[in-house]
Amino acid sequence: MVARLIDDEPEQAYAYARIALRLASRVAAVREAAGFAAYATQKYSEALAEFRAAKRMTGSVELWPVMADCERGLGRPERALAMAGEPEVQKLDKAGQVEMRLVAAGARRDQGQLEAAIVTLQSPELASSSVQPWTARLRYAYADALLAAGREDEAREWFGKTLEADKDGATDASDRLAEIDGVEFVDAAVEHGDADGDVDVDTDAEDDADVEDDLDDDDDDEDDEQDAAEVAAAERATDVAEYYDEDDDEYEPLEQSAAGDDERETGRDKA
Repeated sequence: MVARLIDDEPEQAYAYARIALRLASRVAAVREAAGFAAYATQKYSEALAEFRAAKRMTGSVELWPVMADCERGLGRPERALAMAGEPEVQKLDKAGQVEMRLVAAGARRDQGQLEAAIVTLQSPELASSSVQPWTARLRYAYADALLAAGREDEAREWFGKTLEADKDGATDASDRLAEIDGVEFVDAAVEHGDADGDVDVDTDAEDDADVEDDLDDDDDDEDDEQDAAEVAAAERATDVAEYYDEDDDEYEPLEQSAAGDDERETGRDKA
């Protein structure tokens, strides 16, 4: 449970580690797990005590670099540097030696010795073109130290090399490169929405308003056609009234008047 939770929920992992310690404090693996859980929650004094206990039980120097980093966490970079010079470092495998170099460089930076930190990281492992599990972290630390020392062009080069080796995205090298180049990424949702990132719906409202306007225009057209029909009917009624003779109470039939109108129109066309 400690291994499962330590990356995402370190406090919960620490709680499980404390229970494990009560149940099996004489098991080296339990002491090591408790040390890493305390380390993840920045309880460096407690972590260092657990790592020392695990080292006594196993006789292994595997935890030496993380023990030195606990000294850094406790504000004692000089002790971390002293541990970097101990014989135990020579017993570490390649990964452990690289980790010890990273801790020593960090201790140099803690003391404000940026150039010394850069020199500490310069090693065959850094210059190697082969990609190992530690390559991305080593290159990143070197690039970060160069940038802190004001050597921006070199830092950019090494952040680029870090990105080439960082296949799992363990570092933020791409963001650091963008920062150096002055590139800013804008969230599209924020750009086109409000400050909270909500999508702007005014466009839909405007579209609805346009549709309503079109419907209103259609209604106006229908009203115009109706008005035109009423005018035509009124004119026709006037034509009928012109043929009505009030004195004789007689009127000329509508069909005849219409025919007469057609004849007059024909005559005008010929003229």
